[in-house]
Amino acid sequence: MDVEHRIGYSPLSGEHRVDNSAPPADAPLILVADDVPANVELLFDQLHVLGFRAIAAADGPSALRACFESKPDLCILDVSMPAGDLGCDDRSTGFEVCRRIKRDPRTKNIPVIFVTALNDTTDRVKAIEAGGDDFLTKPHNRLVLGARVRSLLKLKAATDALEESLRKQRELQKMRDDLMRMIVHDLKTPLTSVLATMEMLLDGDFGALDGEQRKAIAEAEGKSEDLLALINDVLEVSRIEEAELTLELQPIAPAALLTEIDHEWSVRFQQEGAQATVEVTDDAPVFEADKELLKRVLNNLVQNAVTHSAQAVKINLRARKDGDGETIRFAA
Repeated sequence: MDVEHRIGYSPLSGEHRVDNSAPPADAPLILVADDVPANVELLFDQLHVLGFRAIAAADGPSALRACFESKPDLCILDVSMPAGDLGCDDRSTGFEVCRRIKRDPRTKNIPVIFVTALNDTTDRVKAIEAGGDDFLTKPHNRLVLGARVRSLLKLKAATDALEESLRKQRELQKMRDDLMRMIVHDLKTPLTSVLATMEMLLDGDFGALDGEQRKAIAEAEGKSEDLLALINDVLEVSRIEEAELTLELQPIAPAALLTEIDHEWSVRFQQEGAQATVEVTDDAPVFEADKELLKRVLNNLVQNAVTHSAQAVKINLRARKDGDGETIRFAA
């Protein structure tokens, strides 16, 4: 049976007493679980004087039910009380109730104080193992009880505040990540249009270009392609972090791959005065990989070499068999 202490309720008599000094409605709520009515009444009176509201339970199942339904700020449990359908001995019901409270995400932060006549070291160990936060033996001192309750309530408030802060931080981080992905993704549309326009200019669709004009537009096109590669890199990192990246494996010939990269960079190499060579050993095997991702890695290496060098560079794209297996090593 669950009993709520409302304005001076007496668990012994079942009668209500008018009490103008009853705790306010927003006072911390304490669950008292004990099958002895006199013990419940004593704790109710003590908690009332200390300024706390209280609800009561007389066995293990009702204690759990009250905990899940009322979400008390703290639980005071007797160790020995009827176990009901909890599947444990009556002498360890409180321990089982505490274990279930602590492993449920809805109630795991609720502090638990064991108040019992048992004073054996084994019982204290069991209380700790069950997840109990404190242990008082009967008869207990009201002032000590109040100090323990207030201390645990402060700890719970701090824990709840920390979890709420972390939850809000995760939400803000997700919002920032979503906004970044949206902005980066949206950048691709106008950049693709810019590249298409420059390609049309180079093809002469808007009239003939002189040498200086063609060189300037080709350089701008190269920089725009670098920017598009950076945008794709950012999007790829986001997919990797979210474990949403799916590899598209296909057979790749090392010589063909490096020759393709060299060809794609040929205009940029010419603009920068860079020289590139391709070296692939005869025993370099055909292997399976995600071609686009692998090209992105190698293109980044080439881009770093071209972009961050103060003078014209010589780039050597190499591939060779690594060890006795079918592993291949690339270098740039």
